[in-house]
Amino acid sequence: MASPRSVGFGAPGDDDPESVGAYRLETVIGSGGMGVVHLATSPSGMRLAVKVVHAQHAADPEFRARFRQEVSAARRVSGAFTAPVVDADPDAERPWMATLHVPGPTLAERVKQSGPLDAVGVRRLGAGLAEALRDIHRAGVVHRDLKPSNVLLAADGPKVIDFGISRPYDSDLRTETGKLIGTPPFMAPEQFQRPREVGPAADVFAMGAVLVHAATGRGPFDSDSPYVVAYQVVHNEPDLDGVPDDLVPVLRGCLAKDPGDRPTPDQLMSALRSAAYGSEAQIPTQQFRIPVSDSVGGPDVGPVNDSVGGADDGPVSDSVSGPVRDSAAAAERDAPAAAKAASGRRFRWVAGVAVLVALGGGGVVGVQMMPDGTGAVAAAPEQQDGAQFRPWSAQLEAPGKAGDGGNRTAFCSAGDGDGALYCSAPGIALARLDALSGKVVWSVAGAGGQLLSDDYAPAVSGGRVLARAPGGPLRAYDPGTGKPVWSADVSAYSGVRPTGTAVLLTTADGHVTALNSVTGKAMWRKPLGGPRAQWIVPGGAGAKAAYVVTPSGDGGTTSVAAVDPADGSVRWRARAEGRLRPVAADSRAVVLLATDADGFTTAVVRLDTATHTARRTTLTAPLDQAQAGVDGDAVYLFGAGGALVAVDSAHGTEKWRLDTGVARASRPLASGGQVFLTGADGRLLAFDAGKGVLAGQTNPRMNEGRYTFTPALPAPLAVGGRVYAASPDGSVFGVDPGDIGSW
Repeated sequence: MASPRSVGFGAPGDDDPESVGAYRLETVIGSGGMGVVHLATSPSGMRLAVKVVHAQHAADPEFRARFRQEVSAARRVSGAFTAPVVDADPDAERPWMATLHVPGPTLAERVKQSGPLDAVGVRRLGAGLAEALRDIHRAGVVHRDLKPSNVLLAADGPKVIDFGISRPYDSDLRTETGKLIGTPPFMAPEQFQRPREVGPAADVFAMGAVLVHAATGRGPFDSDSPYVVAYQVVHNEPDLDGVPDDLVPVLRGCLAKDPGDRPTPDQLMSALRSAAYGSEAQIPTQQFRIPVSDSVGGPDVGPVNDSVGGADDGPVSDSVSGPVRDSAAAAERDAPAAAKAASGRRFRWVAGVAVLVALGGGGVVGVQMMPDGTGAVAAAPEQQDGAQFRPWSAQLEAPGKAGDGGNRTAFCSAGDGDGALYCSAPGIALARLDALSGKVVWSVAGAGGQLLSDDYAPAVSGGRVLARAPGGPLRAYDPGTGKPVWSADVSAYSGVRPTGTAVLLTTADGHVTALNSVTGKAMWRKPLGGPRAQWIVPGGAGAKAAYVVTPSGDGGTTSVAAVDPADGSVRWRARAEGRLRPVAADSRAVVLLATDADGFTTAVVRLDTATHTARRTTLTAPLDQAQAGVDGDAVYLFGAGGALVAVDSAHGTEKWRLDTGVARASRPLASGGQVFLTGADGRLLAFDAGKGVLAGQTNPRMNEGRYTFTPALPAPLAVGGRVYAASPDGSVFGVDPGDIGSW
């Protein structure tokens, strides 16, 4: 939950008590997914920060156990760099804990408002955090959630706060199997791979990530997706550009993949204090061995070139960062080369955190690979109209991958009324499946490697099927034959967003280039939105507008602009309160999520595209890492940890909230009066959209091997009244939502 801090003052909410114990609650100074933090004064005049848990959590025995553990852990820790516990009552009707109030912003707030710390500030911060970790670990506690929002910058040095998920060494409360606990950009590799074995070295890893954030304003592993971050944490080397040179070996040691290669807090105190006060840091080399991976670690997901190749409002050539190859022959020449390059790589997958289970029954259909990349039509014909649907399962598997125990999750999208699914998977550039029978119509071989997010799902635009692999070109295929039509180098762009008959290529600095989906030729290029902009692009041939959403620098307001994909002209602009990010759009409304300074989703905002007015629905409790699916005016949100929430965005009300018991799942799909989620173990779960109760679920679909963690979970699809999903074992399957009993 949010940390105590002296900003954002307000009055207690209607559901909050006016006092707890001997303390009268005065103003709200923070809130988060678990509770609210109030400023209060003790009878003797001490200023306190009092955390009061949300009412719905107070009735949860598991939460009470965790809160009791938090109080115990915080009481065991005592030092100059922690906020001491003054009083607590974990058994009260609304459990609460009072700590000494520490005036000052969090590190997250300081960096956001004023930019990165200078070199001396980073070193002194590091020395204080190292001493805090020494005290915490001496007390037999592992913090497990050290991050910038849990570090207060007080006048007398940094304070580590919020022991909400800490665990004493001798605690009997164990991490639930399959549940990731922590904040992905600041979690150590072992927290994703072996959560039951997390020890003090995980806090050292987090400290290294926190100091990179303090020095650069970003983390050493950065992405909009927490699951991509998880993949990078386990596989990639940290990005330390911008870190003071003398701190690079220190932080590289903190961020070592193997816990045994990281320094201890005592060693860090010595090194960082020396650096902070001018003498050269002496780092014991044997403690900072940099593990050398014998694998490529997956596709390159590092920083991209933000240049647009001359992006301006002037004349536009028909090339994008090099010539757009609009001949099938040119595209065909590239496919074997990419496949050959990929064949020399060895990949190591992130260890799964869920219990691995045997695969459920069901037929398996193998993909027929076309090694020359031509996408020749496979022998299996499409199912004829009028044929009866039967549940099916197709195995998408590249040659040589069988039995390796790795994750092979496919990302799919629905065809434009042609009764087809188009899927990409590791080693498969694109495959067309008949949605009725599951038979593979054609497939095209591609470079191996992990697909990192829904952004890599194929898309139908302008009568072409567009697909790309991380780091590879964007290719357009004929949906009937699988023959490549054109390809474009999109390595200079951070976003590829098909809509209508155009593809919008966006850069990190706010420039946009539009390609014609049919020909691959550039249509226009201009700056739109700025460096903080996010795009939401409705799919389908009838899409008439794309929307660019840009929060202000202070996060107080957000601009939304409707852009014509044909020429880049702005049709209208509107402004709404708060820091907003888009999740869905159609001709009637743009749906956005409001987030607080810690990244928790606090509200759903519906912006009417006709009146340009916004209606806000405040959630009864914030959600962490929220994903949303939309069905008309109904918005369904899934938060990390398992909460599923239904919101009526037209009337501004929260309809229901359910603890699904699923720690990690995909973006929700709402269809036919039901809400569907894909779980990390490959289950498809269905919930009644009206009542908010579980309606049914499939068996898990997981490999038997170790490396099954996937950086992103593809959302289910609805086509023709059926529902389709993909799982980590490489299968794509279809079910009848009207016959959940047969799942």
